[in-house]
Amino acid sequence: MVNEPLGLELKGLQYPGRITNYDSNSQVPTGVHNGRTVYYVFGRYPKEPLNLKKYPVHDLIICHGDFINADHDYVHINKSIKGFGSYGDIMIRDRKMYVAPTPYALTEGTENQITLITLASVKQNDDFKKVGHLTRIEAEKLIIGYEFDLVTNDIKAKQIDNPNAGRTHEFCAYRIFSDNGPEVSFSR
Repeated sequence: MVNEPLGLELKGLQYPGRITNYDSNSQVPTGVHNGRTVYYVFGRYPKEPLNLKKYPVHDLIICHGDFINADHDYVHINKSIKGFGSYGDIMIRDRKMYVAPTPYALTEGTENQITLITLASVKQNDDFKKVGHLTRIEAEKLIIGYEFDLVTNDIKAKQIDNPNAGRTHEFCAYRIFSDNGPEVSFSR
């Protein structure tokens, strides 16, 4: 037997509503976590359904976490400091919120469809047909820290050159073979 641990994170989005990004509380999205391959499942449901007992799924994207962020090395740790406030007994908790793009914002041809986006190296069986090839390219700079001023409420990023700048990550989009939906490409 082959052991392939898999993790799924579900993200429900109202339709119409927020589609371009989503909140990732205290954990950076990625395709690997604790040795498990991670897929994100984005389903859009009606903001005001006709039947209040049912929330039909408008469309669905299952995507490998590396499509959102290919860095597997960063480990999030919440930190805190004590001594804030006029009496010095308030704690400031640094609980980061990451706001990542959804695959709906990154792609065209995925609305009103059921789409799988996975690493190009992952082969699919004959029940699936390839409907797109997507290449993501690593950015020139990496944010490695930030400074927040509690008086001015300013936040400043600390950046370095990305040693992997320009590196490509290849993905393929698939649908069930009998589905005649559009090709998937990057948004313009």
